[in-house]
Amino acid sequence: MHPHTGQTLTGIDHLKQSISCVLTTPIGSRVMRRDFGSLLPALIDQPINRATIAKLNAAVVMALLRWEPRIQLSRVLVAIGAQAGEVVVSIDCTRRDEAFRQQKLDLSLRLQMGART
Repeated sequence: MHPHTGQTLTGIDHLKQSISCVLTTPIGSRVMRRDFGSLLPALIDQPINRATIAKLNAAVVMALLRWEPRIQLSRVLVAIGAQAGEVVVSIDCTRRDEAFRQQKLDLSLRLQMGART
């Protein structure tokens, strides 16, 4: 469901929303499904350095492998964004679901992080 209009989402829009939901939900925050989500929210206020970039990359890969069976990951790239404290997560993947098998996708997610170090 679209968060602003209430309209039903289908296809790529639904997949993008699902990926965003998985990545932005803190592990332990969902009642009756405590293991759902990712470690991404726990890393939000960390300094932007190589160690944090590696942790962000691992958090994205682990969460999507576990919670989004409709995609096959090809590449996850975490890069420092143009704005201060911004990180851009780029996800290259292929859809696995029957209706769109082998459709390639390129998704981006922008996050506000801590300061660069």
